[in-house]
Amino acid sequence: MSKLPPWLRRPWPAGHGFQHTHETLESLRLETICTNANCPNRGECWGRGTATVLILGNVCARNCGFCSVATGEPAPPDPTEPARLADMARRMEIKYLVITSVDRDDLPDGGAGHFRDCVNEVRRQCPAMRFEILTPDFKDCQEQALEILQDALPFVFAHNVETVPALYPRARVGGSYQRSLQLLRLARDRCPGLQTKSSLMLGLGETDREVEQVLRDLRDAGCDRLTIGQYLKPAQDALDVVEYVPPEKFAWWKERAQEVGFTWVLSAPFARSSYFAEQENAR
Repeated sequence: MSKLPPWLRRPWPAGHGFQHTHETLESLRLETICTNANCPNRGECWGRGTATVLILGNVCARNCGFCSVATGEPAPPDPTEPARLADMARRMEIKYLVITSVDRDDLPDGGAGHFRDCVNEVRRQCPAMRFEILTPDFKDCQEQALEILQDALPFVFAHNVETVPALYPRARVGGSYQRSLQLLRLARDRCPGLQTKSSLMLGLGETDREVEQVLRDLRDAGCDRLTIGQYLKPAQDALDVVEYVPPEKFAWWKERAQEVGFTWVLSAPFARSSYFAEQENAR
């Protein structure tokens, strides 16, 4: 599966917008999932003046097979990060900020307090900012984490199931499909009116029946928003691509997701959790 089909080829990133984003992030020592996960949309998104920031360091406590983020022993949270994040938002004139993090199983609250501090500091300096947070599963501390995060509402709450449960032993070592569904359900129950979101990769060997079941499971958990995209191998030691799913199949999955009740669906080969997240209606 090494040769990319025509619909998966992207131009090399360039232009003033891309360079400005790169220089701003570098000068403020901010990490992004765009770079750490080798996202194929980096050129387009940075060119539009947007990026998904990666807080709590760039070393993950887990080692998922689909991901290229470094794994190991993470450093303690940096108390200067919320202020640097707010500075970035001002310089780039961002109106919608997506914040994600590595898994921090080493922290008692899973990093929820740092998420809260980042949102609140950016909001203090940029009152009109809208937020989406893409969190880990808060293993062993979901109730505590959600209680902490309530102090930073409102935001779209996102947590990705990533793939079908049968592939978790290979793709999400340390993760739990049921734990992820539980987090989405708890978030919705604790915060009435909260929009919840998840994301699914195709091309790892899943079947249509398995994907259909994930859609229904997410809706049963109260999930409102969904992205479905093509898995692309981000590093040499990551899982191999089993199938390149054609664009028309993604269009079909968008229709199915809407039929089962999702209100916001982005389903396309390059769709990722934060791709065009700021849009009121998915493309």
